[in-house]
Amino acid sequence: MDDHGKLISYHPTDGLSYDPTEPTYWDPEALRKELVRTFEICHGCRLCFKYCDTFPDLFALIDRRHDGDVRAITREETERVLDTCFQCKLCDVSCPYTVRDGHEYQLDFPKLVHRQRAIRARTKGLSLRDRMLADPDTAARMARASLGLANVANRSRVHRFLLEKALGVHRDKLLPAFAGATFEAWARKTGRIAAEPGGEVVLFQTCFVDNNDPGIGKDTVEVLEKNGVGVRCAEGLRCCGMPAWEKGDLDSVRAAARRNLAILESFVARGAKVVAVNPTCSMMMRREYPELVAAEDRERARRVAAATMDPSELLWSIRDEPRFNTDFRSTPAGPVAYHAPCHLRAQAIGFRSRDLLRRIPGVKPVMVAECCGHDGTFAMTVEGFDASRRIGGKAFDGMRDAKAEIWATDCPLAALQFTQHAGVTPMHPMSILARAYREDGFEQRIERPPDGGEEVKQR
Repeated sequence: MDDHGKLISYHPTDGLSYDPTEPTYWDPEALRKELVRTFEICHGCRLCFKYCDTFPDLFALIDRRHDGDVRAITREETERVLDTCFQCKLCDVSCPYTVRDGHEYQLDFPKLVHRQRAIRARTKGLSLRDRMLADPDTAARMARASLGLANVANRSRVHRFLLEKALGVHRDKLLPAFAGATFEAWARKTGRIAAEPGGEVVLFQTCFVDNNDPGIGKDTVEVLEKNGVGVRCAEGLRCCGMPAWEKGDLDSVRAAARRNLAILESFVARGAKVVAVNPTCSMMMRREYPELVAAEDRERARRVAAATMDPSELLWSIRDEPRFNTDFRSTPAGPVAYHAPCHLRAQAIGFRSRDLLRRIPGVKPVMVAECCGHDGTFAMTVEGFDASRRIGGKAFDGMRDAKAEIWATDCPLAALQFTQHAGVTPMHPMSILARAYREDGFEQRIERPPDGGEEVKQR
């Protein structure tokens, strides 16, 4: 009900805006109207009670403190509730009232959280920790300049204690190691940097692959080339901007997006697809860029979004073509525990990595569709570390229950989470496929008798 005892309408208020180019977007009172409406709808629905702490905390406030009146939730309580959202997007996937589905209520809870953080960042600024976590490219450049000392320091208990006290990065969080050389440097050395735009595919390797695990990018290139896909790489790509957007830093998102779009659109204009190795980055470019970038960049963003794909999605799209390569030479054989990342599920493109793994003789993927709890930089923070481990518990148990020696996930940060809390490091599906094309990739060798069949043999 409203302040006069009337029912709160589920229909949008005049405060509705998910577009930061609109003045309404930045109006705190307009945001408040939409929060009250959204809280009332969520209070009546309660479908999303299981994904994170945001909804249980919200419902507890409504039920135990405010006797069912969402209008009584204070601004401070609202901020505490929304700060527990880590943008997994699963509530948006499950919600029956979304903008995406064209529903008249036009709900998008994650975008509402982003709006709240953007207003806060604009009015109060960002903390030192938020600025650091929002800029992985700069952190990586500093780490490489340290000549390996950054990796040593991140394993030092003394350094991690000081890091926690100074920045609020949890002392026990397993942080990704920095590679000595970037993926871009490898691409340049091997002649894969495009002399000019074009080709069938331009790779958006992502900041994690570029700075932390170039091997995933190399395996992706190898697999695509094995399937006759013309791959080109580009110089100067930056982080997709999602870490900055988690903190509400729209200016940094737009700066990164403008640079990436300028590079990628030159390829797209010549017919290339953009293959983003990390599902968070493909989601960012597909779903967020067209609505976040400055007005003058939006048409370019729409063209790049339409051309963006996941590597497994691209491979699956050519599965009926003669070039699709099923000439696997080795196999992990048996069950492979496959974790479907939240941001892959949010794109509604299917589980093509799982489908491709099934093409390897003897492989039986067991899919686990639970949030791992890492969720960008959330798990790195003092306030998020324990919660992320608890939230990821179902995913850890599900992967263990698969009784598989090989674990897989498309998300490198999910792999980090499983490493720390489940004791097994998953491989990227592209790395599994790359190894399966090699005779020495796995212990089980695939022999092909003259009749064209397949036989799996222990080496």
